[in-house]
Amino acid sequence: MRILVTGGAGYIGGTVAQLLLDEGHQVVIYDNLCHGHRSMIPAQAEFIEGELADRAALEKLLHTGIDGVMHFAALIEAGESMQKPEVYFRNNSASTLSLLEAMLATGVTRLVFSSTAAVYGEPESTPIREDAPLKPTNAYGESKLLVERMLEWLNRIHGFRYASLRYFNVAGAIAGRGEAHEPESHLIPLILDVALGRRASIKVFGQDYPTPDGTCIRDYIHVRDLARAHLLAFDALKNCDRLIYNLGNGVGFSVCEVIESARRVTRHPIPVVEEPRRPGDPAVLIASSEKIGRELGWAPEYTDLDAIITSAWEWHQERYLKTA
Repeated sequence: MRILVTGGAGYIGGTVAQLLLDEGHQVVIYDNLCHGHRSMIPAQAEFIEGELADRAALEKLLHTGIDGVMHFAALIEAGESMQKPEVYFRNNSASTLSLLEAMLATGVTRLVFSSTAAVYGEPESTPIREDAPLKPTNAYGESKLLVERMLEWLNRIHGFRYASLRYFNVAGAIAGRGEAHEPESHLIPLILDVALGRRASIKVFGQDYPTPDGTCIRDYIHVRDLARAHLLAFDALKNCDRLIYNLGNGVGFSVCEVIESARRVTRHPIPVVEEPRRPGDPAVLIASSEKIGRELGWAPEYTDLDAIITSAWEWHQERYLKTA
């Protein structure tokens, strides 16, 4: 099949694109490179530089024989979204509507959407199930929830087929592909930068959360496990018209536990600087992925935090040697 991957020059989109190619699909990557990297685009993929808000360009592309879309293009910084919410609603919600309109206009009605656990906000209980209340605590989560609501209506009225995958903290690396955002705000790559000597310390935001060590707890999923779930969901849309799944390991690790794991893996001291809480950060986010396991047979292969960080550490060392 010929599949369009928006945001395919990014960490997750590029990994999914590579797995699609490995399975024999043709891949077209559409990205404006504002946060993506040309180095993340697989050599076998066709690349088009463009804006998600450009409906005319998207319609032209979709008319070339696209069988379905995997949509990753988005701004992803929850903290920044609480400073510039309007930017997130424009980029993540309004621009996605342009994509959906283009798909409807061209008869391409099969989409896997990169959503987020941030749609749940502060959960009432954990692990979080897909039927939990949707109450985002930051504008990033709200911008993704708006897209989910649009998709639900398009499914109801137009029969638009979609899978919405809500995931938690993605980490790790596959050969030649790892996590590197500009600017970087994700915990594991920031910690590994400290181990590489590129940063002096790691900031820990909030030490008074209602958790055993006072720091936030998150569910970490390896990027390869995540990518496999996208391919399974895309294939399932042949027989289903609406799928909503959480993706995670089902086990949470605190910020302090992640730092300790990185110290074990890298054998480097990781100095810590304590900072106040950031607005909109829930205390605990842990996924229940029982539904996708039951319905699609998916299960994470990387369940050990040290193994996830080891794969990331190997990639970051290789990248640092290339750029040093």
